[in-house]
Amino acid sequence: MAHNNIFDAVFKVNHAGGSGTCFYLKQYNVFVTNYHVVEGFREVGIQDNDKNSSLAKVILVNPSKDIALLHADGDFSALPEIKLSDLPETTIGEKIKVAGYPYGMPFSVTEGTISAPKQLMGNNYLIQTDAAVNPGNSGGPMFNEQQELIAITVSKIKDADNMGFGIPITTLKEVLEKIAELDKTSFHVQCNSCDAFISTKEDYCPSCGEKLSEKAFDTRTLTDLAAFCEDAISQMGINPILARQGHEYWKFHKGSSEIRMFVYSNNYFFCTSPINILPKKDLEPVLNYLLSDAVKPYQLALDENQIYISYRVFIGDIFVDKKYGDEIKTNIVNMAMKADELDNFLNEEYGCEFSQYAKQEAE
Repeated sequence: MAHNNIFDAVFKVNHAGGSGTCFYLKQYNVFVTNYHVVEGFREVGIQDNDKNSSLAKVILVNPSKDIALLHADGDFSALPEIKLSDLPETTIGEKIKVAGYPYGMPFSVTEGTISAPKQLMGNNYLIQTDAAVNPGNSGGPMFNEQQELIAITVSKIKDADNMGFGIPITTLKEVLEKIAELDKTSFHVQCNSCDAFISTKEDYCPSCGEKLSEKAFDTRTLTDLAAFCEDAISQMGINPILARQGHEYWKFHKGSSEIRMFVYSNNYFFCTSPINILPKKDLEPVLNYLLSDAVKPYQLALDENQIYISYRVFIGDIFVDKKYGDEIKTNIVNMAMKADELDNFLNEEYGCEFSQYAKQEAE
């Protein structure tokens, strides 16, 4: 089904360092975001507003312009086409809309006006706006009243109110007009001087000798805990890259159940799932079940009327002994399986409704 809403082309970017926003340009078959959003990563997860996730490769970065291009396998032809503004500059007082996922929250759109169409920040001219722009909005689109793309949003300066910025469309066009022959299967750094695409680690551009960004080719490594957890997620049949929600934080569905894995208070690792809602009557049987040891080594708990199944371990215990660490990993994998089984059991046996976080059409 074709999408007519221009905002359907705006996606969330998730990786092990946090989240941001990107948007799809159908005419180029690429997703656009900020370089700083995906810095250090070669693959990221992208997610639409219906929480459908896809794996995307980072195929081009230009650190100087703070622009990155992503390519994802899949059919995105139903998405609306974002029109690039033909105007060379914006004007003071022009109405704009900023779309994205601030602080990793659900999709939102904020409105504002252009405060300065050509604000010099560092070595680049940016569009300044009074629209609400927050961390997580970075990499998203900035539209004018005609729903044309005028800029790539950049998160606001810290501790500054009513001040957000955007990379002008003219800067993005400079990148896009060079990518017709770009290999979309591999990673490239674009030289900001001669626009050459460099796919192997270099200190200087092979074409013009320009010094390249020192960190452009660097990749971020996972912590020991993250590697441990992602191995467990892989054993569940889930791509861990698509499960990443930030630093040592994962969220995904196993069957119908939403699984959350995270570090608490720097010392404890939690694996938990909000599985069901308490029924409105006949509570005694289900409460007795929740108080039993029926799901050991896991725990059942309540937060208001939300039922959780959880598994908690002291992080140090994971690495003190390999055999014990393997047992913990097995327990993590099995908890995801148990959550998917238990939500059906509580629904059928005690009339507990499925959680609002449950996936309605389980695979």
